Amino acid sequence: MAISLNTPKRDGLGAALEALREWQSDDAPFQLHPGDLGWFARAGAAKTAESLRVWSRNGRIVAVGLLDGADVLRLTTAPDQAEDEELAARICDDISDAASGVLPAGEAYVETPDGVLVRQQLADRGWDADEPWTPLQRDLSAPVPASTLRIEVVDRDSAATRVEVQRAAFDNSTYTVERWQTMSDGPLFASARDLVGYDDAGHAVAAITVWSAGVGKPGLIEPMGAHRDHRGHGFGTAITLAGAAALRELGSSSVTVCTKSSNVAGVATYRAAGLTPLAERMDLARRF
Repeated sequence: MAISLNTPKRDGLGAALEALREWQSDDAPFQLHPGDLGWFARAGAAKTAESLRVWSRNGRIVAVGLLDGADVLRLTTAPDQAEDEELAARICDDISDAASGVLPAGEAYVETPDGVLVRQQLADRGWDADEPWTPLQRDLSAPVPASTLRIEVVDRDSAATRVEVQRAAFDNSTYTVERWQTMSDGPLFASARDLVGYDDAGHAVAAITVWSAGVGKPGLIEPMGAHRDHRGHGFGTAITLAGAAALRELGSSSVTVCTKSSNVAGVATYRAAGLTPLAERMDLARRF
């Protein structure tokens, strides 16, 4: 059966998004989520489509990769194709051939779920385990404790405040009001809730964006941050609880996130909000 690789145009973004939604499951290893595309879309829907690599077999999408930078591919496959040898070989061939337009020659990185045959085939080709990441998850079948913050849903009038918190939470952030507007105007934002938390003094102290993949599917935190001037007061935990509650209202089965294992404070914050760490996962690196 013929396997093809393509980079979709903007009008093909919806098909890739629907495939990712269909593949989400609480029983599956942590993988590329529709929310990853949603957050990436602050660069615009056209740029998001240009950064996708889509493998199809006989017209059906069987794998989706997001180029998150020139040398990082975030890849997942249809669950029933995770151990398909032909597909894994084709993906690895495309990853290995710079002319395919997937990754450049030289040092490069691939993020893909555990249990996907691509991981083993890349290891067989000399790729090494790289930085460890910790996925975390909280079941949303029961109500979430109320946040201790006053929570507001971000709109155009409050976008500048959302951007201010983001830039104060992440060093070297390039977030702008224009990028927020581009993201919110795009086709992916309808499944998101963007929240800012305020303390008793009225300061904007934390923010979170959460993304639904549909009713009964795991939702994603991407991103969450506390203002650097207001850390140490549990505001990260409080805004995470607010995000989890928003996802529950949207019908999500769970709230998930993945952070670098070296981000000890971040892992502790998510755990304090009731998320349970899952098995660590490693990126794969090509250093030759």
